[in-house]
Amino acid sequence: MRTQSRRRPRATLAMAAAGTLLAPLLTGCWVGAGGAGSGGNAINVLMVNNPQMVELQKLTADHFTKETGIKVNFTVLPENDVRDKISQDFANQAGQYDAATLSNYEIPIYARNDWLHEMDSYVAKDPAYDEQDVLGPMRESLTADDGKLYGQPFYGESSFLMYRKDLFAKAGLTMPEHPTWTQVASFAEKLDGSEPGMKGICLRGLPGWGELMAPLTTVVNTFGGTWFDQDWQARLDSPEWEKATKFYVDLVREHGESGAAQSGFAECLNNMTQGKVAMWYDATSAAGSLDAADSPVKGKIGYAPAPVEKTDSSGWLYTWAWGIQKASRNSDKAWKFVSWASSKEYEQLVGDEIGWSNVPAGKRASTYENPAYVKEAAAFQEMTRKAIEGARPKDPGVQPRPAPGIQFVGIPEFTDLGTKVSQEISAAIAGRQSVEEALKKSQQLAEQISEEYEGR
Repeated sequence: MRTQSRRRPRATLAMAAAGTLLAPLLTGCWVGAGGAGSGGNAINVLMVNNPQMVELQKLTADHFTKETGIKVNFTVLPENDVRDKISQDFANQAGQYDAATLSNYEIPIYARNDWLHEMDSYVAKDPAYDEQDVLGPMRESLTADDGKLYGQPFYGESSFLMYRKDLFAKAGLTMPEHPTWTQVASFAEKLDGSEPGMKGICLRGLPGWGELMAPLTTVVNTFGGTWFDQDWQARLDSPEWEKATKFYVDLVREHGESGAAQSGFAECLNNMTQGKVAMWYDATSAAGSLDAADSPVKGKIGYAPAPVEKTDSSGWLYTWAWGIQKASRNSDKAWKFVSWASSKEYEQLVGDEIGWSNVPAGKRASTYENPAYVKEAAAFQEMTRKAIEGARPKDPGVQPRPAPGIQFVGIPEFTDLGTKVSQEISAAIAGRQSVEEALKKSQQLAEQISEEYEGR
């Protein structure tokens, strides 16, 4: 039986709730970004440096600024750096940046801390934006506890199973419409070694709350496990967690890619593209690369829903979205930019000027009714839409949860907890310890969070 520690007062809990998000702020002095300030007809936007955001930056001056007269000063940084900088500016309410890219993990937490401007008032005055066209799970994941919207998605993704159709046909195998993990493990065993150097499946083993823990948590959910029960009791020592984790670790150790303990999304994408693995369970966003014109496996990949065991669906939900800082002195102009960057019109612009395979999809129903996009993404677009629409961020498992999230737990402490647990499980994948040892240590880490949240 776990020893209870004396609970902290609410003021201390409030600081803990900002925890990891405030880490950069608490460990050093904050220095505002250089460059032109916002004000007048200019806004400052801080965003992640992925290719679709870089394309947005290139299109803004010739289109958004020309049409509205609003100049956008962009600061573009790698993911880890941009998260640190956003947390610094938004936590301080310094107002240096008017808008920033945030995920559906951060937005409800930031809203709870009163760092974001609500967007319902803007949506109500801007019917042309067509909020109801935004896919339901996306709207839900960007809505805070008070029922208000605090973000608009730039693009979205879920997760699904990708597999080599040619290898399945050669082996006389048929992918079910709704595969189970038990069936996937059987396929991996049969396809392992079917070609020289071929492995049955690729699964992330690289430590990180957004790397290994993303797919593994969806497996835990559908096997009947949960990080915390409704009363905030940690459940990483449950039979369901152990069964799911042993399944995942055994599958990747026996039939997975070489170097699995150091393989994340990028490594698995490379393995699948180079024909080294027969299956891969991961983000729906990978499909565009696998079926790109220059991909060696273009036309060879089939797509199936995220495998399940005890649940009807198990795909995760993720979006890079726009948040407007509460302290912004230009929130009206920031909304004009946000609504343009997340609009149907912007998707059309990208399609016309860059190509439909580059459209930031996964957020609007109309995208999947656009003939040009449907033709370009024919191999995977319908499966991607179904995966996103079937995601259940508030009810991803077989029991009630105390916080939203499918591949994460929607509390600030999860970035630290998830990373530490992933390190233990990655060590089990590497063979340095048993799953039982990994979960025993992980349960102790999770119990520290339980003690802070029980009774809230």
